[in-house]
Amino acid sequence: MDDEIELRKLRWRCRRGMRELDQLLGRWLEQCWRQSPTHERALFLQLLDSEDDRLWRWFLGHEVPEDAGLADLIARIRALPD
Repeated sequence: MDDEIELRKLRWRCRRGMRELDQLLGRWLEQCWRQSPTHERALFLQLLDSEDDRLWRWFLGHEVPEDAGLADLIARIRALPD
C-alpha cells in the first residue's frame, strides 16, 4: 500500500504542465521506478526538483547537467520506447 501512495505522489510530481515533460517523466516512473536501485531513484527525485525550463533544455540536449548521474539518467529516459 505504501508503494502505491508513493507512486501516486510521484505521478503528481511528474505533471509539469508541459505535455512532453509529463510523458518523459511519467514513462520512466511507470516503466522503471519499481525495479530501480535506490541511487537511481534519488537521481529521479533530483530531476523532479529541477525547474521545468532547465529540464526541457536537458532533455532537448541544449544543455548537459553537471552531475554525470543526472546526465546518464536523462539519456536513458530519452531512450525509453513510447
